[in-house]
Amino acid sequence: MLMTALLGKRANRSCVLSLLFLAGGCGSYQNHPQTISISVSPQRTAIGTGQSTQFSALGDIYGVTWSAVAFTNAGPGTAAAAGTIDYFGNYTAPSGSQSLVVTVTATSKTDPTKSSSATVNVVAPGQVTATNNVQVAQYTISPAASANVSVQFGTDTTFGLKTWTQPAGQFGGTVSLYVAGMKASTLYHMRGLVQFADGTQFTDADQTFTTGALPSAMLPSLTATTTPGMTPQSGVELLDLVQFGTLTNQLYIVSTDLAGNVIWNYNPGISQVVANPIMLLPNGHFLVNLSNVSGDGVNSVIQEVDLAGNLIWQMTAAQLNQALAAASCAGCNITVVGTHHDFAILPNGHLMLIASTQQIVSGVTVTGDVLIDLDQNHNPVWLWNEFDHLDITRQPFLYPDWTHTNAVIYSPDDRNLIISIRHQNWLVKIDYNNGAGTGGILWRLGYQGDFTLMNSGGGVDADPADWFYAQHGPSFASTNTSGKFSLVLFDNGGDRGVSVVAGGTCGVAGQPACYSTVPILQLDENAKTATPVFHPTTPDFSFFGGNAEVLQNGNVEDDECAIANAAGYYSSVYEITRATPPQTVWQMQITGQYAYRAMRIPSLYPGVQW
Repeated sequence: MLMTALLGKRANRSCVLSLLFLAGGCGSYQNHPQTISISVSPQRTAIGTGQSTQFSALGDIYGVTWSAVAFTNAGPGTAAAAGTIDYFGNYTAPSGSQSLVVTVTATSKTDPTKSSSATVNVVAPGQVTATNNVQVAQYTISPAASANVSVQFGTDTTFGLKTWTQPAGQFGGTVSLYVAGMKASTLYHMRGLVQFADGTQFTDADQTFTTGALPSAMLPSLTATTTPGMTPQSGVELLDLVQFGTLTNQLYIVSTDLAGNVIWNYNPGISQVVANPIMLLPNGHFLVNLSNVSGDGVNSVIQEVDLAGNLIWQMTAAQLNQALAAASCAGCNITVVGTHHDFAILPNGHLMLIASTQQIVSGVTVTGDVLIDLDQNHNPVWLWNEFDHLDITRQPFLYPDWTHTNAVIYSPDDRNLIISIRHQNWLVKIDYNNGAGTGGILWRLGYQGDFTLMNSGGGVDADPADWFYAQHGPSFASTNTSGKFSLVLFDNGGDRGVSVVAGGTCGVAGQPACYSTVPILQLDENAKTATPVFHPTTPDFSFFGGNAEVLQNGNVEDDECAIANAAGYYSSVYEITRATPPQTVWQMQITGQYAYRAMRIPSLYPGVQW
């Protein structure tokens, strides 16, 4: 009886344990199979090759049996060595250069039909290599599951800068990212960030990369200063510099930080050309138009290049003419000199180009411009010719270079185009409607155009000298782009005297002085009124080039491209407040080169703000 009693006490003690750990009742497992329910923690994690992580399992007081199975990024079902997991659930991934997806399983010892699994994303270290551009590194990593990859980098282990994010495939795969935005001859730290679709994140170990040197003779002469106590709009400066004189070896396509350090450059190896312009594409590449300084479009070539300077695609003037000859669009059967000054990247992936063309008028070779719409395959699908829409007898400035179109911007609100025609002193809006418009001129903005210039008090401004002349670089200054909206531009002013006398200029007796301004114009397309809401005169007169934009912080940046005085040739770029009078927040002086355009862009990567 004593033995029976002791056995009974053991049975009761076992029953208590079962109640505590399994939330079940007393009796054998066969009578209560529902008491076994295995759970593993954590359910998901990410580690590097050769690293370890701890798992735990609940649900069976007698313990579990651990196992691991691995698959590579070659696709589902491609097995690989899984590493090891010990009795206590401590998992160690295999070392090496192979990324894996590992399934760790805990199986009940009491009931082997009951188990639970967790996922381990095992990531092999990323590799950092040099590229053709001494300021650009390439970071490569190969996760074995769906993930997004980016790279943090900086001059120390606080990093501070980040690339954009690029995806791996459905089953992972190799992701290569260019790391750009680094000063020359400088040691940088960088590490990859892998964000898996299952929510786990892997941070690679810190690696270092030392950028190469840029020959000092090739560096542009830049000086940038921030006014004490003021904060400029963050980002980087993208510069289209002009080579001339003896400075034909200097870099002319560069990006700088706000301290004036060159952090990226593209050198196409072509001298005596102008980059007009260069823009960051949505795919992370840059698009640049190069043409000879001897004339608009001469020997032009459009190039798409990546951050390392590799050529992705290009179109020469000859190739563009071949494409026009093969195109079926109305008016496309013309010959152009080449592309120049600007292009617009449209939301549907098309490119809107400006190209010069020539006609003989009364025995004189006259140069005008056309707009050419290239589709995603770089085929012409629409063309607009100024000779078909403007009055050839209107010749206010530098005829027979009749129009000298220098900018095109796309209006998302009504899907039309606005072009800057410098030698007509006009901005002109064209009925484009994404290629379905009539091509008619909707309005002309400027002296002798369709708008009435108003003053700040709501009255008519009767002084025609207050309009813009020989302008460059317009951009939208409001979120809306039609109806009632705002534009800002760089008013060079070289032709301001035409408002006094036909064929006039500036700076001569009886005509306005030579000065440049940066007007923000509030436009009412229905009432046809233009009201300057900001109209400062710039510190220096810039006789050509330049641009203006309203920055994210509300300040205005303008580029005084071409300043000539006893000290030589230089450009000045300013970020100013919109106060009265405006205050200088930041400025850059470029000595020995002109800056055709200077643009504050968020970073060298689409969608990333530095």
